[in-house]
Amino acid sequence: MRVLLIGANGYLGRFVADRLLADPAVQLTALGRGDDADVRFDLASGSPGALTRFLDAVHPGVVINCAGATRGGARELTRHNTVAVATVCEALRRSGCGARLVQIGCGAEYGPSQPGSSTAEDAIPRPGGPYGVSKLAATELVLGSGLDAVVLRVFSPAGPGTPAGSPLGRLAEALRRAMQANDGELKLGGLGVQRDFIDVRDVARAVHAASLSAAQGVINIGSGRAVRLRDATAVLARVAGYSGTLHELDGPPGPSMRPSIGHPRPEPDHVAPVAYPYPDGCGSWQQADVRTARDRLGWRPRINLEESLADIWMEAACRI
Repeated sequence: MRVLLIGANGYLGRFVADRLLADPAVQLTALGRGDDADVRFDLASGSPGALTRFLDAVHPGVVINCAGATRGGARELTRHNTVAVATVCEALRRSGCGARLVQIGCGAEYGPSQPGSSTAEDAIPRPGGPYGVSKLAATELVLGSGLDAVVLRVFSPAGPGTPAGSPLGRLAEALRRAMQANDGELKLGGLGVQRDFIDVRDVARAVHAASLSAAQGVINIGSGRAVRLRDATAVLARVAGYSGTLHELDGPPGPSMRPSIGHPRPEPDHVAPVAYPYPDGCGSWQQADVRTARDRLGWRPRINLEESLADIWMEAACRI
């Protein structure tokens, strides 16, 4: 099976590439903006015609799109998450390769949900921010393309390689700084949110399974269990061996404190506040209903959150 992987150098893409390379039946070609990609191509600025010519030359059986942006303004997010996917869909429509498309979506497309509930694929999406909106628009483009396509809505990925700017990444960095400074008290805010964390290696297994399946439409990829960020912090502190006190700030911090997770000390008054308590626009609760992934992909998560957090800390500890 010849697979074209777009975004192989990204957080998810690296693990998807590793998973595919471990399959002797897969011939992998990586397309991306970096110098180490097999083929350099920028989806946000490249033309569908140019991508079509490449598809006709390589003739992949599956195209996996892990590319996208998680940060930036609405214009940048739209360009990298929506326009880029429009380019992929149009190129596949024009091409004679007949490839199957596996698109990586995200749980932020759903927006806030009722605490205690599990969000299934038939829930009406109501994204609470520009990132979720840009990803939902991409999903709608894929679903309306007429292609043989599946969208995997990944909830909150965790594990090795977790970006330092993510909530768990910021928590690990805050712990690292506190331990380096022998600080016996760590002040953290926004720990009341609950998210469905899923290890990035389990996500890669799901992508691999989706590429081999005939499943279409939207499929949630998560653990099926919401975890309070406060509890994840306690596990992370235990894994790190932090013996100090974790002091949770009640409610949104005032103007002199940057209201994001993992800043142990007040910032100057001139620092602009950021979204509180979680910048994905998903409110206080998210939990995936993952029965469709089990039934249609034969997939279940294998790696528990403690192992994911241990790997996050291992990388952070290397910076001490």
